[in-house]
Amino acid sequence: MARPKRLPLTLAQRIARLKASGISEPPSAPIDPDDILEPLPKRIRSILGIVNHTSRKATDMNYLVMYDITDNKVRKLVAQYLKSQGCIRIQKSVFMANTTHVRFTEIHQTLKEVNEQYENEDSIMLVPVNVADVRSMKLIGKNVSVDILTDPPNTLFF
Repeated sequence: MARPKRLPLTLAQRIARLKASGISEPPSAPIDPDDILEPLPKRIRSILGIVNHTSRKATDMNYLVMYDITDNKVRKLVAQYLKSQGCIRIQKSVFMANTTHVRFTEIHQTLKEVNEQYENEDSIMLVPVNVADVRSMKLIGKNVSVDILTDPPNTLFF
């Protein structure tokens, strides 16, 4: 008798099966102080500081820097470089910045040179974003309402 065809599992079903199988989290590695993220509300306030900045120059731009770097030392150096350039860490491998187009080009060129220094399969993305896109972001996994922070209600008390 032939076996019935297996239907492909959705991502949610696969994760549920992993959880049900009793697979635990991997052993924790030593924590690098540079990899510690600020609390989520503080990171959101930093993002909103960029988005709601009132005196915006025509040459300024918002952008995300995202990377997937396998080498720990290179990844740490890239993170330190981005922080030194005024980028705000949103997640471990995602930064946001508001700088001039000239600075954006300098950061792009520097990261390109770093990536060309060694044999790798790493990727680094610099993605320009406009304020409306950032304001429409949605957050999954934490009990923080981004909508309330980005578009606070107008209330007048007498």
